[in-house]
Amino acid sequence: MPLPLSILDLAPIAPGQSAGESIAASVALAQAAERHGYRRVWYAEHHNMATIASSAPAVVIAHVGAHTSTIRLGAGGVMLPNHSPLSIAEQFGTLDAMYPGRIDLGLGRAPGSDQQTTYALRRDPSASAQFPEDVAELRDYLAGHSRVPGVSAVPGAGSRIPLFILGSSTFGAQLAAAYGLPYAFASHFAPQSLAAAVAVYRERFRPSEQLDHPHVIAGVNVAAADTTEAARSAFESVQRNFATSLFGRGRTFTEAEVDGLMATAAGDHVRQMLAHAAVGTPEEVRGYLEDFGRVADADELIVAHQARSTEARLRSVELVAEAMAGSRV
Repeated sequence: MPLPLSILDLAPIAPGQSAGESIAASVALAQAAERHGYRRVWYAEHHNMATIASSAPAVVIAHVGAHTSTIRLGAGGVMLPNHSPLSIAEQFGTLDAMYPGRIDLGLGRAPGSDQQTTYALRRDPSASAQFPEDVAELRDYLAGHSRVPGVSAVPGAGSRIPLFILGSSTFGAQLAAAYGLPYAFASHFAPQSLAAAVAVYRERFRPSEQLDHPHVIAGVNVAAADTTEAARSAFESVQRNFATSLFGRGRTFTEAEVDGLMATAAGDHVRQMLAHAAVGTPEEVRGYLEDFGRVADADELIVAHQARSTEARLRSVELVAEAMAGSRV
């Protein structure tokens, strides 16, 4: 069978674009994903980033759900230490009530931004240490077995929304294995520990009520176009934009300044972060994804379609789906 494909939509706000236009593009992307047979679309919680419009994943999911019919939608992920487990159970329980059987809930323990933003979120700096306990509390709210006497998630209790653990290290892999949950590795921006984390997860996995065997989702960047040159140009543009977003923090760069930035260690760092990338024509992308799926020992790929324009992203969605339809990984 072809390796299942899903999409991580980073809801990018391109230069000159408004957040509203970005969200409209996310609707179009999800509709295209639905037409072309992708399994799910996820949205990540990021804060204080001028180039990303998904700071409130539950709100984006609610809007996209109203404009799609069958594709699964979810958070990839909610940064749980920023929230109380009860509030997330209520939010996603509400989404499940609106779109039954279509909602996923991926959970991460990072803050999703920098230290100042962490402070602005009123997040306890030590909250990450409580992540395993918070996941268990959230899981029990959704199962209808609250750990807090007299408190129930309404909506949410009994929904049993599928949970996924997100990670970029062996910590998340061990937690996902211990709880018997699917594990999604952020190899689209943190490639270094992929092999070690997947090995730990598969070795230590214990079946649960949700899942009786390991399930690995691996993230990978994709820039597919009708020509190799167009795809490489699109991905280079994304790398440059990523560098200015990561190191500029809102500063406006000239093209010459971006050239200079990409020639420094900062540029090398960005290229290393985005190392797992399928760039080229459909045939070239298919070959890369097939190899990556085997190397990552993945059961599913979640791809971030990287292009500066909505039209180019939609074309990439189409080309990759068509190329992978006959894949045997």
